[in-house]
Amino acid sequence: MHIREFFHIRKGDRTAMCVLLIVAVVVAALFHVLGSHDSTPFDEADSLDVAQFNDGENRYEKGGKRYQNADFEGYSVTSADLFPFDPNTATPEELLRLGLKPWQVKNMMKYRSKGGVYRKAEDFAKLYGLTVEKFKQLEPYLRFTTDHRPASELFASEKSSEMTEKNDSLRYPVKIKADELVTIDMNDPDTAMLRRVPGIGSYFARKIVDYGRRLGGYVSLEQLSEIDGLPEESLRYFSLGKTNVRKLNLNKLDINQLRRHPYVNFYQARAIVDRRRLHGSLKNLDDLRFLPEFPEEAITRLAPYVEF
Repeated sequence: MHIREFFHIRKGDRTAMCVLLIVAVVVAALFHVLGSHDSTPFDEADSLDVAQFNDGENRYEKGGKRYQNADFEGYSVTSADLFPFDPNTATPEELLRLGLKPWQVKNMMKYRSKGGVYRKAEDFAKLYGLTVEKFKQLEPYLRFTTDHRPASELFASEKSSEMTEKNDSLRYPVKIKADELVTIDMNDPDTAMLRRVPGIGSYFARKIVDYGRRLGGYVSLEQLSEIDGLPEESLRYFSLGKTNVRKLNLNKLDINQLRRHPYVNFYQARAIVDRRRLHGSLKNLDDLRFLPEFPEEAITRLAPYVEF
């Protein structure tokens, strides 16, 4: 075989090699062009004013280059000048010296201009973009003075003391003494009054009010015994005041509405609805006596709460 035939390249192969070579040259050129721009253009709309926050002593560094602060955003401060500062009164220049970025300082200025106040370190930690490392670096230098706070807070302590006393009286009401001839109306929806009864705390006070609401009002002292766990010795401190019972219309309510009452279960509610469907409206309680779901005891207990 002749040596020229050994190195012979077909026309189609030559075309493919030329295309690949052109693509390689284009890619190399793009890398060269794009690699020469290692930062994004500075957007003045999203940063602080350059002239306002320019400080020649602090510089930003990236890719071995150094820039004046506020020339670019997103660069780390090469050497932060740390000193005690109040985030509520520090000037923008001081905040930049501490190593905060221009857009962070801008956010702080905007927050303060709208009346925002940094009261504790946790408030400052919420600054958008503040890293854990930077917060830990600045935390020992945080100072919070009271001069910038509203003057009305000078008189807040007196009002707060009055509110505390009031809240304490509501939280820990004075209990009725054993020798006092005082009783609490069991239909009183005020849980603070109910908690004056010895043995009755917030839990049972809510239970008493809730059960009375479900019943439609208490009609006898014995009904308190139906509340699970209620101390029996506390019953003597209750009285039955004015009753205004909310009644159930057995001819109008559906199964779900009837069964919500503590004295009507699902099977009894279904029996009432079936009775109405088969025999028409109920006339009185005697109609319930035809239903096996209603023994005499159940009818007697339900009597104060029904109408037709």
